[in-house]
Amino acid sequence: EVQLVESGGGLVQAGGSLRLSCAASGFTFDDYAIGWFRQAPGKEREGVSCISRSGGSTYYVHSVKGRFTISKDNAKNTVYLQMNSLKPEDTAVYYCAADRLCYSEYVGGRKTYWGQGTQVTVSS
Repeated sequence: EVQLVESGGGLVQAGGSLRLSCAASGFTFDDYAIGWFRQAPGKEREGVSCISRSGGSTYYVHSVKGRFTISKDNAKNTVYLQMNSLKPEDTAVYYCAADRLCYSEYVGGRKTYWGQGTQVTVSS
């Protein structure tokens, strides 16, 4: 059974940091790109960042460039999203997703697997 489990969300003040984790199981992790998405209340889901299968290529939506860093540990089947200098507009539910390729900050391909999401709230 394919599983993606996010963790690390929480409440933080503006300017603070959080590190999200996405632990994967049930598929060959090395064969998949991993993306992070977020969805704020009343807004559409947006791609935040994507990392290629090898981890050698990373992509970010413009609004998080220079603040967020995505990384992939194939030995631990885990992807991380380090979020620094957080802003209230980063408040959202963050989801990780797995598929074959990164299309800029979006992951996609044949069939996308999704996690259940983790809430990030940034207070002003």
